[in-house]
Amino acid sequence: MKRRISNPKTFCVVCGLLILVAGPGHLVAEPAPAAVSAFNVYVRGVELRLTQQHQSANGFLAPLPTPDEARMRQGELIVEQIPPSIGADLSGALLHHWRGSAFVPGATTADFERLMKDFNTYPKHFSPQVLQAKAIIQQDDHMQAWMRVRQKHVMTVVMDTTYDVTFGRLDAHHGYNISRSTQISEIGSPGTRSEHVLSRSEEHGFLWRQNTYWSYEERYGGLYIQVESVSLSRAIPTGLGWMLRPYVESVPRESLQFTLQSTCNALRKATAPQHE
Repeated sequence: MKRRISNPKTFCVVCGLLILVAGPGHLVAEPAPAAVSAFNVYVRGVELRLTQQHQSANGFLAPLPTPDEARMRQGELIVEQIPPSIGADLSGALLHHWRGSAFVPGATTADFERLMKDFNTYPKHFSPQVLQAKAIIQQDDHMQAWMRVRQKHVMTVVMDTTYDVTFGRLDAHHGYNISRSTQISEIGSPGTRSEHVLSRSEEHGFLWRQNTYWSYEERYGGLYIQVESVSLSRAIPTGLGWMLRPYVESVPRESLQFTLQSTCNALRKATAPQHE
């Protein structure tokens, strides 16, 4: 569920503060080396855990409480925040970690991989967040992909992103997908003659790093899907956390929820009976 603001005056104040702190020159627009190092250490831990999960069909997916699994079987998305346990210096940055789980009746591992490897169709399946997409290099289960994405919350941000993507399988019914960002550039005046990549001093720091991890398991006549997103963004200015943190943290949550829901919708459409 999206957060709602009952007081319009409060909403206006939040909007104004977000626009103020997002302006170029107010804060450092690129992560400190210590923050990047902390992010890299954290994702190595996440990837080690996932590697261990993916070595056996038993426990291939992160377990869910029985009530959550029952809700998921009824078509509900289960989205949860994973509080990062990190002791390294993240000064000037925020680390976000979310996990989403879903079940798609009738879908298979092959259906999922066919969908996720066809980057040219991403604007169709993941609109309006994905504006353009293409594979730069595609060699079997390893590829590099480029996407132009749009995030619209209090303000609209357009970014060109490049990812290194790897697919793997335990067997015919269990697979995984690792997507690591290699470049994220914010675009100024997108879609106009003045379109340009913002310089380091102009960037707002909405998204510095993003890794996405998909795990999927075919059983009980359908496909169980889990996706984890770990991202790094600019920190909230001191003293404004009580007001801005709920909205800043909602961005990665809503993005993951949108991606998972769009994936489920595309799989349902692909596996639906075709009527002439």
